[in-house]
Formats: sequence, C-alpha cells, structure tokens
Amino acid sequence: MELENRQPAGVAREWAPPGGGSPRTLVSGPDPGAAVGWPATFAPLDSRLPRQWPTLAELRAGRICLLGTDRSLGDPPDWLQTGAPALWRFHLHYWDWAWALAADTDREAARAVFARLWRSWHAMVRVGRQDAWLAYPAALRAWSWCGLHRDLVAGSELAQAFVAELAGHIGFLRRDSASGTSGSHLIKDLKALVGLAVFFTDERLLRRAVGRLTARLAVQVLPDGGHCERAPAYHCQVLGDLIDVADLLASAGHPPEAALTQAIARMRHWLGGVLAPDGQVPLLGGGYPVAPELIAALAPGQPPAGPLLTLPDTGLVRAAVGGWHLLADVGATGRGELPGPAHADTLGCLVHVDGAPLLVDAGTSTSTSTSTCTPTCTPISVPAPGPVRGHERTTAARNTVEIDGVGSTQTRGAFRAARRARARGLQTSGAATLVTIEAERLFGRLSGRPAHRRRWSVSASGLQVEDLVTGRGRHAVTARWQLAPGSAVQLDAGGALITTPAGAFLVSVAASGVVKLTVESAQLAAGFLRTTVAPVLACRIEAVLPVRLTTCWRKARDWSVPGAAGAAARAWPSGAWPSGAWPPAWPSGTWPR
Repeated sequence: MELENRQPAGVAREWAPPGGGSPRTLVSGPDPGAAVGWPATFAPLDSRLPRQWPTLAELRAGRICLLGTDRSLGDPPDWLQTGAPALWRFHLHYWDWAWALAADTDREAARAVFARLWRSWHAMVRVGRQDAWLAYPAALRAWSWCGLHRDLVAGSELAQAFVAELAGHIGFLRRDSASGTSGSHLIKDLKALVGLAVFFTDERLLRRAVGRLTARLAVQVLPDGGHCERAPAYHCQVLGDLIDVADLLASAGHPPEAALTQAIARMRHWLGGVLAPDGQVPLLGGGYPVAPELIAALAPGQPPAGPLLTLPDTGLVRAAVGGWHLLADVGATGRGELPGPAHADTLGCLVHVDGAPLLVDAGTSTSTSTSTCTPTCTPISVPAPGPVRGHERTTAARNTVEIDGVGSTQTRGAFRAARRARARGLQTSGAATLVTIEAERLFGRLSGRPAHRRRWSVSASGLQVEDLVTGRGRHAVTARWQLAPGSAVQLDAGGALITTPAGAFLVSVAASGVVKLTVESAQLAAGFLRTTVAPVLACRIEAVLPVRLTTCWRKARDWSVPGAAGAAARAWPSGAWPSGAWPPAWPSGTWPR
C-alpha cells in the first residue's frame, strides 16, 4: 500500500514490504513514487572528504569500526548492539559509514553488501523504537540514505522498499522538528527535511523546511557569526550543515535565500577568527577535535591581522602578540534553552606560543565523538555519567579559578547544569605591543559572595594573568593551568620551570598571601572513551578576601636551569612588562587600572 502525500499529518499507516515480511507502521509521508533522488551535480560534504570508514571487506565479514571501536555485527547482523556504548550505537544507525561502500570501486559487491545489511536492519529495527528511532539518528540516517541512494540502491530490487522507508522518515522528522527541538539538533532535523523534500520533489515540504530553517538562523547564528551553543566544534558542524543545504538547493534549481548565504559567510568569518595558530578548532564548550579536511572544506575566513579580536555575542576574545596567542572565554555558559551541555569554563583560556600548544582544555571523551567523527555529523549528547565525564565538565578541567572547590557553573551528572556563570564588565585594550582583556564573574552561592575578576596581559615578552577575588570571609582560591600533553613541570620557590611542546617556560607566581604550588595529574580527551595524562600546575591560596594572585609566563631562554624559577620570581627582568613592574602594584581593595 502506498503512502499518500494527501494523507493528514500524524496518521499512521500499515504497509507490507514488497516481497513479503512483517508489516511496518509508518507515519504519513509522500508518495514513494514521486521520488527522483538528488541531482547528480550535488555531492554532500560526507562524500567528498576522506575519513576512517569501515571497508567493504570488513562489512562483508560482519565487522564495523566506529569511533575507533571495532565490533562484530554478527550473522545475521545484530542492530541493537546492547553491549556497545550508547554513542557507538547512535553512529551505527546514522548509516553515514556506508559512504565507504558508495566510494568503493567494486560497485557490484558494494551494492550487494549494502542491500544485505539494509534488509537485515529493516527486518530487525521497529519503527519508533530503540536507538535507531530517536529523532537525531533518524535525521542523520535520512540524509545519508538520500545521498547513498544513487550509487547503492537506484535500479536495484531494493529500491522500492528503500524509498518507502525514506518516505516514512518525513512524517517522523516533521513532528520532531515541531516538538521544541532546538540548537544544532533542530538544524539536523530541518536539513534532513530539505534533503527529503528534494528527493521526493515535494515542493510544499521544501518551502516549509527552508522557511523554518531561514527563520531560525537569526537565533542559531549570533550577530558576531558564532553558533548559539558557543562551542567551536559544534559551530563547524552547523556550518557544514548549512553549506550542504545551500549547495543542494542550488543544484536543485532553488537558489538559497540571502539569509542563508549571509549566515554561512558570517560563520566562516567567525571560524577564521578563532582557529588556533596550528589550524585546529579550539576545544571550548565541550569540544572535540575536528578533522583538518573538514576545516578546509568549510573555507574559514582569513584570521584578522590585528592583535585583538572581540566576539562579544559568543563571548570569546583573541589576542595575538609576538608569537603569543590567547583565546579567552568571557561569555555566557551555553545557551538559555540548552543548559545541559554547559561546561564550567567561564574566564578560562587557551594559549599557543609560536604555533604550539601551551595551555589546553580537557576536551570531551565521554559523550561526543572526536577525530573519527563524520564531517557533517554533530555528535549527539549521550549521557555517560562517571568520574571522567564529571571532571571534563568542571572548572578544575579549565585554565581558570575555583573557590572553595566550587566552579563557575554548577554541573551535575552527565548533562545537567544550574546556576550558570555569566561574565560581566568586559574591557579590552589592543595595541601592537600589548593586549589586555579583563572581565569578572560572581560566585553568589558561596558565603561572602565572592567575585573573581581576571586580567590577561599579552605582549612579546609573555603572558601575565592577574586574578583578584573580592568578597567577605576566608576562602580557598585555586588557579589551575592545564598543560599540553608531553609537558613536564619542575617546581621551585615562587614558580616553576615547564617544558612543553611549545618550548621551555618560566612561570612565576606572586600572591597577597602564602601560595602553595602543586603539580596535579589530569586526563585529557584523546578520542572516544580514550584519554591521555598531562600535568596541571595548581596555585592555591587560602586567606581572608580580597585575595590577589598573579601568574607570569615567559620563554625560559637563559632561565632553563635548575633553580631558575625561584631566581626569576625574585628578580624578573626589568621592563619585561609594559607596565614596568612585576609583580604589579595592587592598591588595597582595588583592581589595578
């Protein structure tokens, strides 16, 4: 029985697959006979970028490797994979891994393997049940199947059942996109609906999906060009989605509206401004590594030539002076209607020196995919509570300050966040020789209502970070510095000598009271469910507020010998900082101006 496009929305239909088999329930969709596929001139990003997909030989043997984890599908294939991590199961149902079959030179064998796998999936997976029919996997699967149809399905015995299944995805996704889904997940839904509308020549659906997508751009893309979730890695995925939609519309003879092309241009400009000197996407806001091939395909804008770039809506400020590159997080934590993925990273920063990492972010290994991520697949949040996930969300995993063991944002479990921090009082000053960035956040839930104000000063001589904690009562203030993997720390009186991939550095610490320096060990994300160990320099002072703490970073040069850190702390070279003094003079109870 065919599904009719005239059928009212929300009506479920029973149909028997061609060739027999158990009936399947599908929500209403278009007439499968209206399917024409995608224009031959359109190639989505997934089909154009190299990646680590399972090969034809592996899939034929019943094995599949996703997110760096190899598992057996079995014979017949087990599509439930109850023993696998949740995110792995989600990726299994994306079907994006089948792009390897579409690219294989043995087209006949690839089509046969795809048909066998698809039929087994179709027989086992019940519509609306289990992981496969959560809205996010369904959206990504619909997009993948639309693109794979031409090379792996068209003209085969599989085509009729395959197209009918795609038709059912329309009704399912149409309801999800209207159910309050937001952020990058809504973009995935609308992208899939655009792809399905073109596939089925459904002009009405196309107008509605494009109209909704265009209307949401004002919310999804902030005025400074950043994505509303304020995570650079997610920004890349949304930008890739918008590029795919614009290219598909153009290929189908529907020139994209100006709002879409303008949003893409702004997002490209933003991305060019935040890329690290080594060309990588910064791991802020629960980030994960983005493939260099995808970054290139997104065509980021040229980085600004000046020493200072402020992105006020996203809450990022970039400073670049004399080989020192700093990216400071001075914005809100996450987005109002999306509090869950928030990380407690307010007033944190990332630092590169001469193109190599010095201070890094812990990243995310537990709930979002990493280097093996599909180019246009935004990793979905799959709860994975535990100590690793808990640490990756905390202030202790960032280059910032916590008070009494409390971070800037209250994170709970795998994806809960409350009392989210918001930086205020942003002030910046940029010159060719010196850039300063200054902002403040409150810890209102603590007794004495502490407030933390931080000022970064970046010059060719190095980096100086001044932290002032005001309020009432006695508190423990800890500033942590997450060092790049491969670093080593040698503590000395008043400082430390640190060797990193960026070279050797002398760190000097001064405070308004007795400060204790320790070296901690941190787990940094190295892949899905994989971490690597790196050192953390922790500076702790316990005293009655106000508390002042100044940390200075400078290339070691002649100081790269035992005992040099303490000597430098006592006699920092005169004129190292444009202010002419170190440590800075702290007028009682005031922030230095």
